[in-house]
Amino acid sequence: MIENRFARRAAALSTAFPAPHFPSELGADVIPFDSGFAAPQLLPDLTGFAEAALTVHREETLQYSATQGQPELRSWLADLMNGDGCAIGPENVLIVNGAKHGLELICRLLLDEGDSIVVTAPTYFTAIPIFRSFGVEFIEVAQDGEGLEVEALARALEARRTAGKPAPKLIYNVADFHNPTGATMSEARRRALVALAQREEIFVVEDTPYRRVRFEGGDVPSLKSLDESGIVFHVGTFSKLIAPGLRIGWVAAEAELIARLIQLKSDGGSSPLMQRIIYEFGRSPAFAAHVARVQEVYRERRDRMIEAVRLCLPEARLSVPEGGYYVWLTLPSHVDGDAFAARAAAAGVNIIPGSKFFASAAAHPRNDLAPRHHVRLSYSYATPEQIDEGVRRLAAVYEPVAA
Repeated sequence: MIENRFARRAAALSTAFPAPHFPSELGADVIPFDSGFAAPQLLPDLTGFAEAALTVHREETLQYSATQGQPELRSWLADLMNGDGCAIGPENVLIVNGAKHGLELICRLLLDEGDSIVVTAPTYFTAIPIFRSFGVEFIEVAQDGEGLEVEALARALEARRTAGKPAPKLIYNVADFHNPTGATMSEARRRALVALAQREEIFVVEDTPYRRVRFEGGDVPSLKSLDESGIVFHVGTFSKLIAPGLRIGWVAAEAELIARLIQLKSDGGSSPLMQRIIYEFGRSPAFAAHVARVQEVYRERRDRMIEAVRLCLPEARLSVPEGGYYVWLTLPSHVDGDAFAARAAAAGVNIIPGSKFFASAAAHPRNDLAPRHHVRLSYSYATPEQIDEGVRRLAAVYEPVAA
């Protein structure tokens, strides 16, 4: 192999293949609490919509797609978001191959090596390597039960200004049922964040895969609906609400920004077949029934997980999320979440240690800069019976770690 010819973003990448991760790759006795796979029972029957897409709409669905996306799907998404308080049209929507594709395109639009970005501490761990590949400096801002602490962010921005450092290019946040903590940002914090970003002229990236997976509580305005100056990129996906295998998401932003993103999108257009299937399903009565079923099943699994953790791991502190896929456990400060996750895996339960969700520490082999007394549990894929058994196994391996 030719050495020393890799791009800087690739030079340090591992040559090892990822460990088995998908449920189909794991043993039958392994309980996956680690990642946000959809419950198999909730994957909708799209056969009729696919048949129509491949017959009635064959000339559309088996050709290249317009890079911006299928016009009818974009109009439907604009209407969906406008019903949620936004004021956009189809020209403000770009169809992408899932939310992470949208996030990568936004990074390509905004970031140069050496730029800084704001993330919460902790933040969505799969976003961290995307940002890192663009050579960014992370500015981590604490969050609590109301989400990102906007006053702390304001102080951090002022400290950078005093030190002669440039403002960050973007603020990245999962405001609805945050991954990993499950917290939902309060309306007051959302308004304060958008106002601060407008005042400081910093873009906001609102990553919102779980917004419609709400179990209880009232809806809170999206960041995009509060945006009066075009600084918010809204990133959505159908992965959590319909099915991750569809690989279709969207970015909503000002038309001038969408026009630039289109020029950075080099895939020849996201799958027109998948777009047509989603559009026809979305405008059918089956869609509303599906959303209600998703909320019902995941509410039951969240409740089962909370009950099991409180019974079997009483030392763990947690907040009950009002939606989404995850429960964030805070263990006593002396308990090593990485060691706990390793013992859990040996017992056939996959969980993710909290240290992986802290951006400034993720590059370190042992994540020594990150708090190590957290773990994230997902309740989306495991059945209620698996949740009970999985938490029992966690309790059995917790004692030697906590000793």
